[in-house]
Amino acid sequence: MVAQPQLSMMTPDPDDFDRFALLPENCDRLFELIAGEIVEVAANPLSSNIAAIMSAFIGIFVLQHNLGHVTGAEGGYKIGAERYIPSVGFISYQRQGELSHFDGYIPNAPDLAVEVLRAATLETDMSIKIANYLAAGIVVWRVKPLERQIAVFVPGAPVIIFGIDDVLDGGDVLLGFALPLKDIFRTPPST
Repeated sequence: MVAQPQLSMMTPDPDDFDRFALLPENCDRLFELIAGEIVEVAANPLSSNIAAIMSAFIGIFVLQHNLGHVTGAEGGYKIGAERYIPSVGFISYQRQGELSHFDGYIPNAPDLAVEVLRAATLETDMSIKIANYLAAGIVVWRVKPLERQIAVFVPGAPVIIFGIDDVLDGGDVLLGFALPLKDIFRTPPST
């Protein structure tokens, strides 16, 4: 019998966390390492839908302009000693030329992290993640589905809040990208 790594749920070493996340019993589960604590990523249909819509628009733009890679809710990244799984991530070819098979988390930070909030998301966890993303030079789009708004965090710049009548732009990360929030926060057609 192979000895399983022992892992404290509080302040694990990042290498221990990586081994823990790759255990066979965890292969269908998603974990983040936030401020030294293991957090399991919970599913949410509304957040998943919005992330899928955003991923589609970002993905098409990135493919059309041959910019890099787009990852979904199973694409985790190493952000310093932390491990994050943004709802959508974009990593340019300059940061990560190829996405060969990686077990675990992509070793390089993304250029853009889209975090679609779920009801179970703790505000403190999100604040920590955003601070660490910014410290690593990453642009963050924090999406609040119920409020139908997106906050854009750019290192060294003030936060910009976009509402339902605004158009989200890609800034310097996705130059030329534009997405009306009405296309993200869709309402069903009247019957």
